[in-house]
Amino acid sequence: MKKPFDAADSLISRAGEDDDFRERLLARPKETIEAEFGVTMAEGHEIHVHEDTYAETHLVLPPRSKFTEAEREEARTGAASLDFLRKTMYDPAPPLRPPVVQGERAPKSAATAETLAKAGRESIRRGLDFLESTIDENGAWHCIRFNVADPEVPRHFEKPPFVSAFCVLALECCEEARARAICAATRAYLADTVEYPGLWRYYRHLPRDLDSTALCSLVLGAHPWILLGRNVPRILSNRDEEGRFMTWVLEDDEPDVVSRFRIEADPVVNANLIAYLGDHPGTRDARRWLEALMAEGDLAGTSKWYPDEVAICYAAARAMVRARPALDRLRPVLAERILGLRDEEGGFGNILQTAQAASALHHVGRLDGVDAKRMVERFIGSQREDGSWPELLAFGDQTLKWGKVGQIGHGSEAVTTAFCIEALERLVAILRS
Repeated sequence: MKKPFDAADSLISRAGEDDDFRERLLARPKETIEAEFGVTMAEGHEIHVHEDTYAETHLVLPPRSKFTEAEREEARTGAASLDFLRKTMYDPAPPLRPPVVQGERAPKSAATAETLAKAGRESIRRGLDFLESTIDENGAWHCIRFNVADPEVPRHFEKPPFVSAFCVLALECCEEARARAICAATRAYLADTVEYPGLWRYYRHLPRDLDSTALCSLVLGAHPWILLGRNVPRILSNRDEEGRFMTWVLEDDEPDVVSRFRIEADPVVNANLIAYLGDHPGTRDARRWLEALMAEGDLAGTSKWYPDEVAICYAAARAMVRARPALDRLRPVLAERILGLRDEEGGFGNILQTAQAASALHHVGRLDGVDAKRMVERFIGSQREDGSWPELLAFGDQTLKWGKVGQIGHGSEAVTTAFCIEALERLVAILRS
């Protein structure tokens, strides 16, 4: 896609200079925009272009809210209502399954690179078998909400848009046709959950947030609201005095459940927004802050929502690639940081951390810094018979301010599986190069 950041301004500017383009834009707006930016927009979304004249002015009203006044009031007060909170959860989740004992399924260590590449490809396909069995008919990915400190607290399924976007961004690199079908179904689900002008929320009783918005916008780049940057002014207005992006988009009539404990600048949230907005003046201060944090600071505990340094580096590396050249100076810093996190066995902690580290190293061009054969063996050896990888903490409130009550974690076998497939795609390519 060759969309510039200010797509709407680009269209208006060209229409002012090129009469033929102007006529095409007025007569066949959707077809003309698709050709201009090399995208395919959803069939069911119409686009109309109006031309002001000296005798005629057009006023465009935003769409009505998706929710009735009663539904908005219910969400606004939902944080204090146990019945409403239950609506954010689905059937109780099953108990946590133990991981596969390392080595039970691993290929023989004498396997050649080509043999391991084939085994890695088969592992990816088995992972897709599992994902197809877990993603619902609407394309939504399920996650599990659990208590980090107390396993006796009931576990529940949830399916916020954030989780679907989080996973599909990992799965998008997979070359299998079934992965592309999963991604297409999930894009349709995310389009159904968007709120004007292109914002998303995790739960109904929470305000809209910029982390969900950034990831969903990255997935739905061809949606007209996203393509034309309708959500960008609201995103840019949600920065602190230092130009860093705040997580929550708080409105006067929105719930204040997060205002008392929100963290104004989370490095992963800012990295995700830089990935979406790109090399733009509005991200300059956030980029400088992120660069300084990565180069000089101790990353431990800097993120409210993500559990470890690997997760932070993964988001920063993805932003570096998507916002190029905005964060190019981070390439050597990220490579050094990630490679410095290796354990004695050449991994990076648990299998989810190892998967994210491998993909981050791919983004910074240093996947040659790890033993690809050994890492593929580890991924294959930790995969279950049903094609899944174990449920692990992927994100959640890391500040733990209220004892056991505040120690909420989120993750699932599907989430881990998406990131393991992403890593295997990167590693199989290395083995075959």
